[in-house]
Amino acid sequence: MKLLTHIVQNEWKTLIRGKWVIGYGLIFLLLTDTLLRFGGGGPEVLLSLSNVMLLFIPLVGMIYGILYIYQSREFVELLLTQPINRKTLYWGLYCGISTPLMAAFILGASLPLGWHGILMIDPSASIMVLALGGVLTLIFVALGFVLGLAFYDDRIKGFGFTIVIWLFMAILYDGLILMAIFMFGDYPLERFVIGATMLNPIDLARIMVMLEFDISALMGYTGAVFRRFFGTAAGLFTASGMLAVWLAVPTWIGLRVFKKKDF
Repeated sequence: MKLLTHIVQNEWKTLIRGKWVIGYGLIFLLLTDTLLRFGGGGPEVLLSLSNVMLLFIPLVGMIYGILYIYQSREFVELLLTQPINRKTLYWGLYCGISTPLMAAFILGASLPLGWHGILMIDPSASIMVLALGGVLTLIFVALGFVLGLAFYDDRIKGFGFTIVIWLFMAILYDGLILMAIFMFGDYPLERFVIGATMLNPIDLARIMVMLEFDISALMGYTGAVFRRFFGTAAGLFTASGMLAVWLAVPTWIGLRVFKKKDF
């Protein structure tokens, strides 16, 4: 545990010295503050912030995760020559990269929400948006680690797969579901829609935000399906559980690959 903490602290210091994470947090601080000043009331601002978050955080998380694997090759190889357990090293590197990004988003977005009073006016919605942003950061940094380790010797292919996966999950996935609903509208598709939604963490986060702000009625058929299932306590618990699965699976795969990787 002491060695793990030391690795995490070292990664925190390196990121802070680079000032990249500070700039990342300032982006959300300025964006949230601008939305609060010119974008209307609290619910409208939180909804706008969540829309930006659902596009921006997955992209940054995956790119930074894979970029770290590529840029830290010599550092990782040096550490592996020391008497350090690979499992400890992996968790130290992963936590040392993902937690600063998560903290930068949460602090950057929560500070304007705090001094404008939104955290007091609508605490449940604010906490949900901030928590979902933090979880998405952890998930997509883990995916970035997996892609970086899988394409360790082919950086161009690794970055290409990263962009394709982000485009598919964030933009194309919903369109494909809506196309399937349109083409097979005469068949009962409730289970298909629910199952397809479970396979995309961005969609899961979007649905939880949608239900929190009670705008599912604006989404027609899919909104009705989501409201009927995810609007219940069991549905929300299931959605949260699937996000936990999405966090556990990539980190576990990354650990397995890291332990067997011939650096």
